[in-house]
Amino acid sequence: MQALQIYAGPVARQSIAQNGLQPSAIRTIPAAAGGPKGLVLGALDRFIFGDWLNGSTQPIDLVGASIGAWRMATACLNQSAFGFRRLEHDYIHQHYELPPGQKRVSAAMVSELFGKNLQAFYSGRVQEILQHPRYRLHIVTSRGRHLLNTEHGLRTPLGYFGAFVTNVVRRKAMGAWLERVVFSTPEAVLPFGTDDYRTRQVPLSERNFNQALQASCSIPFVLKAVHNIPGAPPGAYWDGGITDYHLHLNYLPGTAVATDSIANQSDSTGARCPFDQGDLVLYPHFQKAVVPGWLDKSLKWRHHATPHLNRMVLLAPNPEWVKTLPHGKLPDRTDFTRYGNDLAGRVKAWNAACSASTQLVDEFAAWLQKPDMARVQAL
Repeated sequence: MQALQIYAGPVARQSIAQNGLQPSAIRTIPAAAGGPKGLVLGALDRFIFGDWLNGSTQPIDLVGASIGAWRMATACLNQSAFGFRRLEHDYIHQHYELPPGQKRVSAAMVSELFGKNLQAFYSGRVQEILQHPRYRLHIVTSRGRHLLNTEHGLRTPLGYFGAFVTNVVRRKAMGAWLERVVFSTPEAVLPFGTDDYRTRQVPLSERNFNQALQASCSIPFVLKAVHNIPGAPPGAYWDGGITDYHLHLNYLPGTAVATDSIANQSDSTGARCPFDQGDLVLYPHFQKAVVPGWLDKSLKWRHHATPHLNRMVLLAPNPEWVKTLPHGKLPDRTDFTRYGNDLAGRVKAWNAACSASTQLVDEFAAWLQKPDMARVQAL
């Protein structure tokens, strides 16, 4: 059974038909939120960043939310393949001991332990990320507004209820409750337009890196919000997947959104630059659908492709292959409840899924050598 499915927008498909998929054609790589589901992409990450992209020299923008931000920050480390192996190990082995008689641990406990793990992971290495010669990192977070400006036992659930209702009516209107705040490599411009949603950009630094990354991973009610990140507007910051679950963004060819570091960019459309058919977005993802926001998961009419994806090449596991993994699914957050304090059982299942995912790399590498357009499906 084939494990890998390849999808492409119309411009990307035309480029591949003419030239194959060349590492020099890639300008942007997004990485989705999705918690443990991202583990299945570890082998692809090691191959793409540790091997394939070494055959090119162009700058590349890396855009990540939640676990995707952790993955893309790791891609910026020297010898990133070793970093990805450690990420996989650390994520799989994270454990939050359940108190007797309880099904979940407190958000405060998860945040404390997760924050310590992130600090240990990147200790002394932040400058490697910020000064990478090729990769420009963009960490997506969601900043609360009004009722959600601070975390509170009553106001926070009310605020998210308001965000949910507003989002059903119109995604852009959810900006009244939450705004997209992107922490970027200093002087990097955003590789996507921001007319879709209220947006700010903040430079990454040694002072705010860990807090920005933890905020991007802070699922509401599972982890605590991160407050008052240095260099950024005050307030509560949560998981970047809330506003941008799968980063369904208007990726700009070449470069360029000129930006004031923390200026509101909700009215900016981004300056487009000339491009050719080789200016592509490569997206290793765990499914075909590129869902805009976390609150859109149940809104199936927002799961279809748009012109924003025209230059995208998306790599995803075959749903039939996924059924061969433990429990017939990708690792996900329900496994923390399924296994409870049985850390060994969860580690065994997740390691099995990660080991199986090397088939994705074998198939992708073979296809790169001999691109078969019959395998490239419409995105």
